[in-house]
Amino acid sequence: MSTRRLFIDRDDAGRRLAAAMKRLSFVRPVVYALPRGGVPVAAQVAAALNAPLDLVLVRKIGAPYQPELAVGAVVDGDTPELVINRDIAAAAGADADYIAAVEKRELREIERRRLAYFSGKDRVSPQGRDAIVVDDGMATGATALAAVHALKRRRARRVIVATPVAAPDAVERLEAEADLVVCLAQPQWFGGISAFYHDFHQLNDEEIVKLLSTAPPQEAEVQAAE
Repeated sequence: MSTRRLFIDRDDAGRRLAAAMKRLSFVRPVVYALPRGGVPVAAQVAAALNAPLDLVLVRKIGAPYQPELAVGAVVDGDTPELVINRDIAAAAGADADYIAAVEKRELREIERRRLAYFSGKDRVSPQGRDAIVVDDGMATGATALAAVHALKRRRARRVIVATPVAAPDAVERLEAEADLVVCLAQPQWFGGISAFYHDFHQLNDEEIVKLLSTAPPQEAEVQAAE
């Protein structure tokens, strides 16, 4: 079954999402991208809201033999946040030992990215603020859901999830956990996220660092980099 490509690239998707977000009201918003693909989208949202841009360092727990299928996700922090979709994990044959091994590997990658993106830099605290989680698309919602849990634990005032495109069941899962979900398109047939973009190239660390450096300036109230 063919898929209509909805967006030129992530910048185009970000501008359209930003236009929708500008119609809403937020209290001291901070935009948290899910790297890497969510960063260009989130940069457009942050610019439109004149809000600081930060990241939630989260990694997908891919299914055995189907690494693109998320059975869950893990988020960094003093106590890492692990979210598992038990139904998908059981159907994919991802048992507890498999999940633990993948989680350990992904936490190493999270640490590498933290050093690459934030070495010596301050981070914005979500405490008392509206935290907006942005990705370039959501197939299962596992990574966004893990980010929602982590930001709630860090005492965000509200947690909003925003994405250009998502599977309807992913939106339903997120609506049960987030304070608000903003999604421009929910196609009934949902394959890979790349199917909805003309340009969906893989981003590198240098592109992420550049986007973070050109975001609106952070406010004085920050937290030290972990």
